Amino acid sequence: MFMPKLKVLSGEALIKIFESFGFFVFRQRGSHIKLRRDSLDGKQILTVPLHQEIDRGTLREIFHQARRYISETDLRRHFYTE
Repeated sequence: MFMPKLKVLSGEALIKIFESFGFFVFRQRGSHIKLRRDSLDGKQILTVPLHQEIDRGTLREIFHQARRYISETDLRRHFYTE
């Protein structure tokens, strides 16, 4: 059975992915960017480190956090290989 692998992504790539879902950069502190999207349920906030390459564990955690706001099906193609 084939298990999809996490892609190697940078902070910039993650920002572009989340911007495609309607998030926008609203704050930066050091090397961390906070992205926000306003919805009927209130503010949705994600934090992304602005690194050249995001560690796998960190990337997995960002994926899990983003699933609260974006369907896993929509996110999966951006984070995992086919």
